[in-house]
Amino acid sequence: MLLEAFIAILIFSMGILAIVGMQASAIRNSADARYRSDANLLANELLGEMWVSDRIPANLQANFQGGGGTDGATYTSWYSEVQATLPGSITNPPTVSVDPATSNVTIVMRWLQPSEPAGTAPHSYTVVAQIQ
Repeated sequence: MLLEAFIAILIFSMGILAIVGMQASAIRNSADARYRSDANLLANELLGEMWVSDRIPANLQANFQGGGGTDGATYTSWYSEVQATLPGSITNPPTVSVDPATSNVTIVMRWLQPSEPAGTAPHSYTVVAQIQ
C-alpha cells in the first residue's frame, strides 16, 4: 500500500511540474507577443510620420534614415522612444533605410527580452513600405 501511495504521489508531482513548465512557457510567449506588438506600433508610428512629412526621397533619407551610423533628426527622437519601450534595443538599435530610387522604406526592429542573456540573437520585426 505504501508503494502504491508513493507511485501516486510521484505521478501527481510530475503532472504539477509539467503544468508549472507550461505556465513559464506561456508567460515567455506572452512577453514576446507584447514586444512584437510594441515593435509593430513603433515602426508604424515612424511610417506615419514619414507619410505626413515631405516625401521627397532625399528628405526622407536626411530626416528618417538611421541605425547605420548617419542618423536623421526624426530618427534620433524616435529612437529614444524605442529605447524606452523595447528592452535590449540600446545594444541592438533599429535600422531605417530609404531607397531613393524606389521610395521603399525598410524598418528593422530588434530587441532582447529582459530574461535573455546579452549574447543571444535578438528578436526582429521587419516592415517594408513604399512612401510616395
